[in-house]
Amino acid sequence: MEFRLLGPFEAWHEGAPVDLGDLQQRYVLTVLLLHANKPVTPERLIEIIWPEQKPRTNLVTGYIAKLRKTFRQIGARDVKIETTPTGYVLRVNEEQLDTARFDRLCTEAAAARQFGDSHRAGRLLREAVGLWRGRFLEDLDIDRIGGSEVIPPDDARVDAVTDLAELELEAGDYRSVRDRLRPVVRADPSLQRQAALLMRALLANGDRIGAMTVYQRSRETLDEYGMATSPELRWLAWLVQHGEQRSTLPPRPARFTGRAEELASIESAARSDDVRVMWLSGMPGVGKTALAIEAAHRLSHRCPDGLLFVALNGFTPNVEPTTPAEALAQLLLGLGVPAEQVPPTMSGRAALYRARLAGTKTLMVLDNAATEDQVRPLLPDTSGCLAIVTSRKVGDLEAGANIRIGPLPANDAVDLFRNLVGEERLRGRATQVTDVVHRCGRLPLQIKVVASQFRRHDRWPLEHLLRLLAETGPWSSAGGFDQAGIIACTVSYHQLDDAQRTLFRLLGLIPGQDLSRYGAAALAHCDPARARALLDDLHAVSLLEETVPERYHMLDPLKDFAVSVPHPATPHEGQEALERLLDFYLVTTASAIAVAFPFDRAQQPTVDRLCPVAPAFADQKAALAWLATERTNLVAAVRYAAGHERREHTWQLAVLLWRYFNTTGHLEDWIETLELAKRIVLADPANRYGQAHVLLRLALAHRRAGRLTHALELAAQALPRWVQLGDTRGEADTLCAIAKPTMELGDHDLAIAHFDAALAKYEEIGDAHGQANALSMLGHLNELRGNLVVAQAQHRAAVRLLRTVDHTQGLAHALDNLGCVQQRLGRLDEALVNHEEAYTLAVDMADSTAQAYALNNVGNVHRLRGRLDDAVRFQERARTVANGVADAHLRTQLSLDRGTTFRARGEHQAALRAYQAALDLATDAGDRTHLAHANHGIAQVMHAIGNHERAVDYWRAAHAEFHELHQPEANEIQRERDLFSCACAAV
Repeated sequence: MEFRLLGPFEAWHEGAPVDLGDLQQRYVLTVLLLHANKPVTPERLIEIIWPEQKPRTNLVTGYIAKLRKTFRQIGARDVKIETTPTGYVLRVNEEQLDTARFDRLCTEAAAARQFGDSHRAGRLLREAVGLWRGRFLEDLDIDRIGGSEVIPPDDARVDAVTDLAELELEAGDYRSVRDRLRPVVRADPSLQRQAALLMRALLANGDRIGAMTVYQRSRETLDEYGMATSPELRWLAWLVQHGEQRSTLPPRPARFTGRAEELASIESAARSDDVRVMWLSGMPGVGKTALAIEAAHRLSHRCPDGLLFVALNGFTPNVEPTTPAEALAQLLLGLGVPAEQVPPTMSGRAALYRARLAGTKTLMVLDNAATEDQVRPLLPDTSGCLAIVTSRKVGDLEAGANIRIGPLPANDAVDLFRNLVGEERLRGRATQVTDVVHRCGRLPLQIKVVASQFRRHDRWPLEHLLRLLAETGPWSSAGGFDQAGIIACTVSYHQLDDAQRTLFRLLGLIPGQDLSRYGAAALAHCDPARARALLDDLHAVSLLEETVPERYHMLDPLKDFAVSVPHPATPHEGQEALERLLDFYLVTTASAIAVAFPFDRAQQPTVDRLCPVAPAFADQKAALAWLATERTNLVAAVRYAAGHERREHTWQLAVLLWRYFNTTGHLEDWIETLELAKRIVLADPANRYGQAHVLLRLALAHRRAGRLTHALELAAQALPRWVQLGDTRGEADTLCAIAKPTMELGDHDLAIAHFDAALAKYEEIGDAHGQANALSMLGHLNELRGNLVVAQAQHRAAVRLLRTVDHTQGLAHALDNLGCVQQRLGRLDEALVNHEEAYTLAVDMADSTAQAYALNNVGNVHRLRGRLDDAVRFQERARTVANGVADAHLRTQLSLDRGTTFRARGEHQAALRAYQAALDLATDAGDRTHLAHANHGIAQVMHAIGNHERAVDYWRAAHAEFHELHQPEANEIQRERDLFSCACAAV
């Protein structure tokens, strides 16, 4: 016998449908099926199916008898209902339930996919999806078979459809993907993964309008929730509009000349399924990177799924080689994986990288590799993808080919010089041009440098350039340059003025990849305008590359040359310049972190260094953008400072950056910089302040990495240092850092003791954020242990009365109100129980308003515990339920609480949108309490993002409204503002 629950409820036997009797009998059978092979008491059946009518027990006995008779009459020997001491048990083989078969098929499909058998995985998923004939038990009232206890497998169905769509997309079956996903995305446009797959299928089918329609509906829905669209959806929308593929490649080299034979070899490799890596090797300045980038652009039509570029820094002076883990992170970001979804471990990144490349045609340029070991984890393992690797060394990787790049052939070298200079000045001078490129060693970089100088000095005859090349003597071997390369660079260097020469030399020393005008100003000890002019001068003569607008990069051979140049300056020129650059990074980082993470300001170390050229940040977006742009340079600065005994720069930079690394998922950077800082501060016994900061933040990093024992040891080392410093907040933070791994390691009693101690210290200093965190964790522990606390007497009395009179609707709202008070008192366990019961009662009554309030408040409980993703999920469900309710009060409350949740997540722009929506609704309705709360919320966000001048009006409006209403929030606002030292404190 077969039971079908994935759609209208049906039973079949030997190919024919079975009459299951009246509706009540079907309810009894469904409940037994949902508890298949488990006993269900008659009382429980009555409670589930007839919660209000309370029929006599023998009614259940009668239905059981009728079902047994039905099974006997059709000869169904594979199903029976047994009577046990504790109730009734429906005995069936799980394969008789379509729900169980669906789960099995999905599990087997996942295993097949893991082992690379996409064909079998697709077949299994098609069979699983085919079991669905409609919504789960769509012809039955869910409330009569278990209500909220019944968890429909709808999410699993969407997952199966999505997994199948991914396989069909890889196989090129775009129409099937379109047909499967259209109804899913139409039903819920906020499903970004599914929307992205549907857009890809529509694009592959040539339906750009349909793809853009999907994007617009998803964006509108997400905007209503105050959420941003994913990078993949935004990229697909860009692709729809512009027809361009995903690419992190630099622009094509200007006036690229020659290399026809090498380009043909690379293109031939790209056509072969047997070649997955092409290794280009050669001396500095020979043009390996330019060739790789040019080839990648020419192959773009063969690689529609992406063109990626990663600088491996294998031979870059003063820059550590990029680790394989960091390179994988960059590649995943280039493939559209959001930063927060990049796995923290090397193995996790490698697995996700292989999964994202599977079935695609993607090309990646891995530039400046040091060793094969650095490159090997980055290579594609699927046909259709190609990696072009450049290196000074010859590679010998499997499934690859090698090209050794030499100087340009004479004719190509001449053509390059002519293209760069222009034909007019060289007409009739073929012999002299040949001599120039010969003296440049026929190396593209040297030809470019010399041509730039010749073009700049438009009155020089060609003979003068040749004389300079002939007169210039060698200084030293620079970065593998041959004699011609050194001569070519020396000519250009001699044409610079003193300020330009100084900056050129100093740029060879910087511990990073590139530099902004502000960084250059600190390095050269000048103002940013002067630094920009000097950078432009060096760029004009090809001694610098402008990687992006106003960011400059010196090619490795030129960096080597710059370091080797003798100069008459003081012997401390480089040390003093680098000290100024480190000051710039430290001061600017402190400013950026304060704006980006304002809630952490009291927990950050005090920076006493000064830097007159450090930029200021208008808002959180600008601060985060600077941190993202400078991240690799900041890590390099910490490494340099640690290696050159710059103790203050090392530990302060590392501690300032921890929150940014935590937020953006750069766990390796977080741990590496703090481990360097730890070595520095522990070597200085007097630096208790630095030791306390470093040990605490390093403990958090190791806990994030899953190293609980080590995290506990580090936090335990930090605690006595905070005590000796008399820093109560630091002591409380460290107690929490001890308690969390203690809890996760299973010692709940000790964890509670630490959280209690932390809570007392947070209360002592009035740290509301710390109190919320400690209370949230205590609530979670008490929930696990079942130690529920006593709630307010008035609300308990109200609930007791409502239960006595069986006023279900009032009880739902009373329980919800009780939960709200318990949230405010920190009694989060009881709050969640009461909100969930309120939701169950509201579902039973089909009261959409009560359902929405309860779901919203469940979200609030999760927010107070720090479970912000859960908070957003429940509050989205509340908003969906409330869409059909014409209740302005409800909608305003939902907007206010969503604003508070977004603010807790640090998503300030989303919080502003939600609070502004609440303000508009409250203004229209004349609801003064909501109006006050909305003004208060906007004021808090404005303060957090540093927009204090605009925040003042909102603070005043909120305070005045609460004061006139005689609500206690007026005093709370006054106390809150009393702690400020900014404009927000104005009366």
